[in-house]
Amino acid sequence: MTTKILRSFLIAGVAVSALSLAACGPKTDTAADANASKAAQDAAASASTAQDASANAATAAADANKAAADAAATPAAPDATTAAEAPGTTTTTTTTTEKKTEPAAH
Repeated sequence: MTTKILRSFLIAGVAVSALSLAACGPKTDTAADANASKAAQDAAASASTAQDASANAATAAADANKAAADAAATPAAPDATTAAEAPGTTTTTTTTTEKKTEPAAH
């Protein structure tokens, strides 16, 4: 029985000393830890935003290159006058000249 009581006192003493050590020990600055954690989260969000912007810019550049390649591969469109004419017809132009009257001599 003495060993059980002695063991209980020993365990209780260790628990009390651990509790007093935790209560009287140096305090950590939780505000600084919270600020550091917030700054790390903000930095990660900014990095993610920058990565998304970079991906969007790369996609836009690829689209522009594809559009330029497609434009270069497309034959030139006929001009407006040729497109307006029906095939096999000719257009005739008539010019009229105006007669100008000369002022009378005095």
